[in-house]
Amino acid sequence: MELINEEGANELLQAQTRVWNHALEFINSMALKCAIELEIPDAIQSHGKPITLSELVSSLPIHPSKGEYLYRLMRILVHSGIFSLKKVGDDPQQEGYSLTPTSCFLLKGNPLSVRPLLLFWLDPVPMEALQCLSTWFQNEDLTAFNTAHGKCAWELTGKNARLNNLFNEAMASDGALTSGVVMKKCKGCSRG
Repeated sequence: MELINEEGANELLQAQTRVWNHALEFINSMALKCAIELEIPDAIQSHGKPITLSELVSSLPIHPSKGEYLYRLMRILVHSGIFSLKKVGDDPQQEGYSLTPTSCFLLKGNPLSVRPLLLFWLDPVPMEALQCLSTWFQNEDLTAFNTAHGKCAWELTGKNARLNNLFNEAMASDGALTSGVVMKKCKGCSRG
């Protein structure tokens, strides 16, 4: 008996690809977190023009032996639309990384930066709750966070200064962006 026939092979491969993409999507989030922590958007902005890989390596606080791996990280981030590649100089082979409208939200100096929010969401403490979803569905805890940590998020942030600071910065960041958009959109609106 043939397990895979010709007609179903393409559909089977598409289904497998969908599962793999879904399972490995976390890599994009972790690459984004890494870029923020290494301050890659700020290094690109400081350079003032597209920055080559070698220039980026020398401008970042990374161990010299890890420079060759930065290319892989940047490929993920370019593929995700966080950064873009531009030609540099006269050499058609020479490319440099540039900011995109998306990566501008990751700059430290941007008043609408979402860096703090992303760093909170992608911190191991909130992420651990997602590791406990199936357990949470099987118990009586109110939240998966409670399942993971034995207390609610408010209790934990109240006792953990690092997490509390991350949370407060995240809320301030999100509030600045949201309120700015609301103020712009509702400017001139009258009460009715």
